[in-house]
Amino acid sequence: MPGFQDIIGHEQIKEHLQKAIEGGKVSHAYILTGEAGMGRKSLANAFAMTLLCEKGKSEPCMECHACKQVMSHNHPDLICVTHEKPASIGVDDIREQINDTIMIRPYSSYYKIYIVDEAEKMTVQAQNALLKTIEEPPAYAVIILLTTNQDAFLPTILSRCVQLKLKPLRDSVVKQYLTQSLGIPEDKADIYAAFARGNLGKAIHLASSEDFQLLYKKMLHLLKHVKEAEMPELLEFIRGLKEDNFDIYECLDFMQIWYRDVLMFKVTKDINLLIFKEEYNTINDLSNKTGYDGFEAILEAIDKARVRLDANVNTELALELMLLAMKEN
Repeated sequence: MPGFQDIIGHEQIKEHLQKAIEGGKVSHAYILTGEAGMGRKSLANAFAMTLLCEKGKSEPCMECHACKQVMSHNHPDLICVTHEKPASIGVDDIREQINDTIMIRPYSSYYKIYIVDEAEKMTVQAQNALLKTIEEPPAYAVIILLTTNQDAFLPTILSRCVQLKLKPLRDSVVKQYLTQSLGIPEDKADIYAAFARGNLGKAIHLASSEDFQLLYKKMLHLLKHVKEAEMPELLEFIRGLKEDNFDIYECLDFMQIWYRDVLMFKVTKDINLLIFKEEYNTINDLSNKTGYDGFEAILEAIDKARVRLDANVNTELALELMLLAMKEN
């Protein structure tokens, strides 16, 4: 379990939390928002461990009894709220695990900390039950809500919490972590970083994902042969992707990154700016054969396919229109 210094990026959030600890101005309620894999749990755990640490500094010592209890997930004053129903956190979950226990003073620390993961799953009744506690909390209580979507919260909850939003990391930061900490070759790290869009957890997952390696091969094959392949063949290929349960949105991401690479190379002729460096010959060839407006039309067609899929247009129809644009341009 990391301390603040072990967490990559999110400097502003770390600084905010550490200053609150140093100045004795810790709020009773926080919302940490960001997509899965971005580090919400790591930040919440580092904050909790620092608050409970016996040394009382702005970084956990990792050595005292309290830090060791947090690391082994059995500190009596750190409560991770659980829920039985996968789809929702009900009013009983909040009452039993927070409201009914919050007035019991901490066992061994100054603070008593509650972490609610997937907090966007709280029902309106659960949020209203929590609101009563957030409005009049005991001095030692800290409630941390982790969410991928803070729009799911009642305005009254939002107004009473300190809201901290995790921003995507720079690709260079993600790449550096992959190459230096995980020993991933640079050319591969470029690709994982591009696909992760600033989400370190996602980049780490992609690096070890066999599914992604397979998607990579299949999509490269499609993009290299889209011009000469017949339409029925292309549609058969798309059907195959669906049958093998590949995420169609990930396929669109792949296409977008590929064509941006080709367009970037057409403009700059700089191989170092490429994400798909290994495919230099194909990219060079494509950049010479296609005009700027051709690339614009293709990227627009990919965007349109995404909009159509969001609007529940038939998948094959949406992708057929996109593939036609790719062939024509």
